[in-house]
Parts: sequence; structure tokens; C-alpha cells
Amino acid sequence: MLLVRVLAVVAGIALVIWVLDAAIRTFMLPRASRVRLTQWVGRAVARVINTVAPASRSYAWRDKVQAMRPPLTLLAFQAVWFFIVFVGFTLMYWGIKDMTLVTASHYSGSALFTLGFASPTGESPLFVVYAEAIIGLTLLALLISYLPTIYAAFQRREFLVAKFAVRAGAPPRPWHALAVAHQTDSLDLLDATMWSEWEDWFIDIAESHTSLVILNFYRSPDPDNHWISTARAVLDLAALRIATVDREGSIGAHITIRSGVLALRTLSDYFRFSYPTDPRFGDPISITRAQFDAAWEYLAASGVALKPDQNQAWEDFAGWRVNYDAIIEWGALSFNAPPSPWDSVEAEASPFGPVGPNGPIGPIGPIGPIG
Repeated sequence: MLLVRVLAVVAGIALVIWVLDAAIRTFMLPRASRVRLTQWVGRAVARVINTVAPASRSYAWRDKVQAMRPPLTLLAFQAVWFFIVFVGFTLMYWGIKDMTLVTASHYSGSALFTLGFASPTGESPLFVVYAEAIIGLTLLALLISYLPTIYAAFQRREFLVAKFAVRAGAPPRPWHALAVAHQTDSLDLLDATMWSEWEDWFIDIAESHTSLVILNFYRSPDPDNHWISTARAVLDLAALRIATVDREGSIGAHITIRSGVLALRTLSDYFRFSYPTDPRFGDPISITRAQFDAAWEYLAASGVALKPDQNQAWEDFAGWRVNYDAIIEWGALSFNAPPSPWDSVEAEASPFGPVGPNGPIGPIGPIGPIG
């Protein structure tokens, strides 16, 4: 019987250490770390969410339900961690002192939630009571202090997502952003300022979305927007700027694509998504030639000065997109992003018409190896 009680104490200590390790690496460690317990809880919540909002339902319904996933996951973390700590200290009380498991569970619940309705007496392990109370308060404090960090990173991300919607609409369409830049005579401004902003944004995404993994599942306030959709549109805008626009000054677009590819690869490595590590010119991409031609016609109708060789422009665009194509489409599917605007580009017509650089701005509708 003594051996059983000793094993109970050891098991209880192991359970508590397991939770503390998960909490510290999830909430406090400023680097990517795969935490088994956290992943199990997150996957369990995801299964429930996906059952309520399967792929067969409309995007609007899935977006509404998926928006609840991050807060429910955080609450599930706390519930599971408190339960495991409760069980662990119950085993410790039972192993340290001769009592029933029911009595030990009363002591554990009282100490964990600092209620004080039950406490060991006589030769009591009061240091265990104090330890459990401190751990309970610490776990609660970690969640409370974690939330401002999450929302600060969320706001940084969504600020540029919303800002990009001014140019590209929601959902964001890269060809529309290029047309708006031409119609507002702001292509030089775009080249001078915008690409550096998105280079910084991708660097921040690579750090924040691997150290604070739950951020990947926070959805934009606007249901028609999503951070992964914006990432795709920005990279496509950069590729279109390089491949189609007959104008110098696209070096910033080159750097933005490189920054985006590196950030997406960092995320893919964390989630263990397999992607082509050495994409080659001519490898297939998810965008068809017909879709590219429709975007080309949109730009031409909007008055954008295009390069003379459309075939070469397509090859250049495909050569840039092959670097991030597999990863960005995997991300859009995994994070339940809105449908790709490329799916409907062939049905679009320019809202501007063939006007000059000082013409009226039309309505903003819904909107190979690196180098």
C-alpha cells in the first residue's frame, strides 16, 4: 500500500509539472515551441468547430463559427489545465496522508480555487496546499496577462489588412489594387512606401504567428477579409507589378516577395506542411493562364501601362508565384480563408474604363526561384 501511495505522489507531481511546462511554453516562451498538451486541446476544439461548421456549409456560416475558435480554445486551455492540476494534487494529498480520494479531492479543489472550505488537519501537508493555491493563481494570471499580448499582435496585423482593403477591396484583389494605384497616380508612392510596410508585416507574422500560434486562427473583423487572403493578394500584387507593369522601380516588390516566402515557409515548417523547397521555373501553379489573361485585360481597361509581351508577362508572373503558390493555397484552405478572388476574375470588368491617369475613380467593388 505504501508503494501505491508513493507512486500516486510521483504521478501527481508529474501531472502538475506537465501542466506548468505547457503553460510556460505556450504563454511565456518567446519562440516557436510545439506543446503536445496545448496541441491536443486545440485539435479537440477544432474538431468540434469543424463539426458545427463543415465545409459543406456556406462560407458566411463557417466564418461566423470559426471566429469563436480562438476564445473557446483559450478557455479550454484553462479548463483542461485546472482539471489536470486538480487531479495531480488529489493524488498527492491521498499519497501523503491517509485519507479517501473523495476527501483528497475536497482539499485539492479548496486549495486550487483558494476557496478555503476544506484544509488538511493534524500532520497536514500545508506546503502542498500553498503550492497548489499559488499554481492555481499563476495559471489564471498567465491567461489574463496573455490576452493583451495576443490582441496587440492582432491589432498590428489587422491594421495593415484593413489599410490594404482601401486599395484592393474586400476580399482583396491584387489587380484592383494596381488599377487604383494607376487611377490615383500613386504607383510611385506604392513603390516608395508600401513594399517596406509589407516586408515588416511578413517579418512580424513569421515571429508572432509561431510564438503565439493561436493568432493564426483569429479572423479579421470584416468577414470578407482574412490575413492569409491579404498575404496572398499582396504577394500577387508584387508579382503583377514586376511582371506586367511597364515601369521601373519594382525592386521593393522583389524584396516583399522574398520576405513573404520566408515568412510562409516559417509557418509551414511549424505546422509541418510539406512544400517544394526548390521550386523551378515552369512548375505548375494554381492560377491558370485564362485567369491571368482576365487580370491583364482588367488592367489594360483601367489604363495601366502594360509591358508589350503578354506571353512573357505570364511566364514572369508564374515564375514569381511558384515560390509561394503551394504554401499560400495550403494556408487559405487550412485557416478557412474566403474564396480566392482568382476564381471569379474572368467574370470581372474594369470599374474604371479606359481613362487616363487623371480620369475619374470608379466604384471600389468587392474587392521560379526567388529573384
